Amino acid sequence: MTMLRHAPLVLVIAAGALYLRERRARTRLERLGAATLETLLDAIDANNPDTGAHVRRVARYSLILADSADLDERMQHRIERVALFHDIGKLDGAVADIINESTKLSPSERRSIRTHPGRGAQVLQPLIAFYPDLADGVLTHHERWDGSGYPRGLKGRHIPLSARIVAIADTFDAITHERSYSRARSIKVAISAVSDGRGRQFDPDLVDLFLSPPVMKQVLAAMREANGPQRARRSRRNGNEAQGIPDITFRWRTTAPEQQKADQ
Repeated sequence: MTMLRHAPLVLVIAAGALYLRERRARTRLERLGAATLETLLDAIDANNPDTGAHVRRVARYSLILADSADLDERMQHRIERVALFHDIGKLDGAVADIINESTKLSPSERRSIRTHPGRGAQVLQPLIAFYPDLADGVLTHHERWDGSGYPRGLKGRHIPLSARIVAIADTFDAITHERSYSRARSIKVAISAVSDGRGRQFDPDLVDLFLSPPVMKQVLAAMREANGPQRARRSRRNGNEAQGIPDITFRWRTTAPEQQKADQ
């Protein structure tokens, strides 16, 4: 009879011990997932410093737009991750060789580059347990509002919000900064391109917000800061227990290519 009376207490203790073990295991896995993202971000820097600088600027502009759209902090973190890893598919094989060339791209090379969203999604797929929307956001960042984008031909609000925001920031930065295969153009040209893409390439509501004077003022300030003296700035946040996934924020680290060469 004594053993029966104490049985529920024993079960409670055992259940508690099991919960603690599972929680510790989950925490270790979460840290592994976050460390993997850190490693991938470092790989982007090591492979192509210009791409590393590009994704950080895109992340910054995307955060400005997301904050101006009154998106909550969790969604802003998701958008930031998509921005930071949207070009990770360009590290893969032939695509990496193409973007490092200094000549104008041929049609076949452009077709190869168009495979980078799918390649990037494949790289990030193993992390789906921690970041369930990351691979999909990367996969769809070249979809277009009118359905003429790639690789799926998604249209309108069928395109993930993170990808719609990153697409605008990506285009703006690609136009205003020189890359190995294209020259930089003016802010005026970039603004015109984003405006012309309203309702065709981009979400019209997001374009209106991005081009509004208060938001554009922040974007241009961030652009000047990114092109000025560089400082390493990165912070972490603890895991989000409510969702059981690590809520890691990579506050864009900026390391000038010249400084990277000096460090080598």
